[in-house]
Amino acid sequence: MGFEVSVSEEVNTERVRELKEFDDTKAGVKGLVDQGITKIPRLFHHPPDEHVKVSTSGGKADNIPVIDLAEVDKDPSLRQGVIDRIREASEKWGFFQVVNHGIPVTVLEDLKDGVCRFYEQDTEVKKDLYTRDHKKPFLYNSNFDIYSSPALNWRDTFMCYLAPNPPKPQDLPAVCRDILLEYGTCVMKLGIALLELLSESLGLHPNHLKDMDCAKGLISLCHYYPACPEPELTLGTTKHSDNCFLTVLLQDHIGGLQVLYQNTWIDIAPEPGALVVNIGDFLQLITNDKFKSVEHRVVANVTGPRISVACFFSEGLKSSGKLYGPIKELLSEDNPPKYREIAVEEYARYYVEKGLDGTSALDHFRI
Repeated sequence: MGFEVSVSEEVNTERVRELKEFDDTKAGVKGLVDQGITKIPRLFHHPPDEHVKVSTSGGKADNIPVIDLAEVDKDPSLRQGVIDRIREASEKWGFFQVVNHGIPVTVLEDLKDGVCRFYEQDTEVKKDLYTRDHKKPFLYNSNFDIYSSPALNWRDTFMCYLAPNPPKPQDLPAVCRDILLEYGTCVMKLGIALLELLSESLGLHPNHLKDMDCAKGLISLCHYYPACPEPELTLGTTKHSDNCFLTVLLQDHIGGLQVLYQNTWIDIAPEPGALVVNIGDFLQLITNDKFKSVEHRVVANVTGPRISVACFFSEGLKSSGKLYGPIKELLSEDNPPKYREIAVEEYARYYVEKGLDGTSALDHFRI
């Protein structure tokens, strides 16, 4: 027994040393690719998920609705049709895509270009910004859960809070500063419109979710997934659900995002000009499980880099301390509350500490 423990401790010590070595380069996964590696380090090896199938049918992806928002504010009958589709998608898939959402395609393209420009700067320039200090207005690193997750993900990320207090322009890198702030304004407007439609799909007043401060905070995560020489051994992002109210995701043309539906991974194929919208854990909590925060992942690709920008409607670790529980109007004798009331910050802290280990953080807060 003593021998087993010492071997285990030795392996763990070696792993921590390798993690620190990788982290200390401050060059992220892109730094590994720039070195021309052909074998990925074992830190990135994910065990195969034997219990989940991968869909081989491209047709199934069509079931994730693409919803047209073009006339939603002009035609009441069209609006009702959109509300019905959003309700169905939120209950069944937890995901849908939106087109004609009001954000110009030029803004989407400029944002992808700006994110790419940041990552493709000289490593020495980026090193100064590499940090794990959540108090910084701009947080750039590789794998936020580097010391808690079972295996690392093949991606680098930068994060900033875009609302309620947007960063000062000088706190953002010059190569993507203007477009990030412009996109933040655009996506906030879209998020409020989506929360109105989601409120109505719950049978509530259009402003209900907004008045609960579901759109008060906005966090932007800009991901860079370099081409991977051994994509079958790792993942771009481990299976997880999002710790927010709502996520609006811009993905490029490469693809790799998959949603877990009936124990099968379904591709969410990139749709030109579309944004992917998904229900977050907090929306599942306050709707008392009516809307589903569904697990999803990103596979590693042999082609790259893949760029994606996820905007989370949440105050995250900067929460006001306000408590959230299941919405009273949705509860009844037959539908009692399934969760205790919690603050966003408490949830976000637990989520970060737990890391992306493939389990839902929601279960921890069930009654």
